[in-house]
Amino acid sequence: MIEGTFNFVEDVADGCTLAVRVHPGAKKNDVAGLHAGAVKISLTEPPVDGRANEALIEFVAGLLRIPRARVSLIGGMTSRMKTLRITGKSAAEVQAALFPVASC
Repeated sequence: MIEGTFNFVEDVADGCTLAVRVHPGAKKNDVAGLHAGAVKISLTEPPVDGRANEALIEFVAGLLRIPRARVSLIGGMTSRMKTLRITGKSAAEVQAALFPVASC
């Protein structure tokens, strides 16, 4: 299903960018699939005072098993559609971490 679908993650110098659609205030933190060319991520934190943005960075860093300092929010600070910059990981590595079954 996800094979060959890299439109949500793109390689850039020293890493990649990841398009994310956030669903704040969810029951659990989870990767919920793809939505409108972005990875849909559900977060328990509400969209108040940047808490959902911080939770997003923490969650993605945990999934990728990298320090949170290597994940930064570069677009969509107040929107559900966000762009993350991930250093030290390729688009293929990020896709495999987000959708492990589809990568096999």
